[in-house]
Amino acid sequence: MRRHPPLIAALVVVLALAAPPALASEGKDKDAGPQTYFALKPLTAAAIRRDGRRGALTLESGIEAPDPVVMARAKASEPRLRAAYTELLMVYASGLPFGSPPNVDYLGAEMQKATDKVLGRKGARVLLGTAIVN
Repeated sequence: MRRHPPLIAALVVVLALAAPPALASEGKDKDAGPQTYFALKPLTAAAIRRDGRRGALTLESGIEAPDPVVMARAKASEPRLRAAYTELLMVYASGLPFGSPPNVDYLGAEMQKATDKVLGRKGARVLLGTAIVN
């Protein structure tokens, strides 16, 4: 078996030159700026399905706050926000008319009021995703 030191050296140089751009692109993602959004775990509450049986109302949501101070406060208050949203969703789902879809405009407005109350200030926005009665 013959060894080719110049070929191996050339291969090492090529690999060394190719690696820094890949590593540099990874660093750019981390330094993109402050985080302004975080998603909450889906919220659920008992509801009555279209066929009359019990089901679950599931709502996906998140918080957007461009101000880093408000974002830090919102992240720290996540358990309190989830508790307020879940309580609101349980009350809403218990009075949801038989077989009707959830009113996300109403839910969004009420969740925004709860967010402002829990955080003690305005500046964080509630963003709603999917609302499903299953």
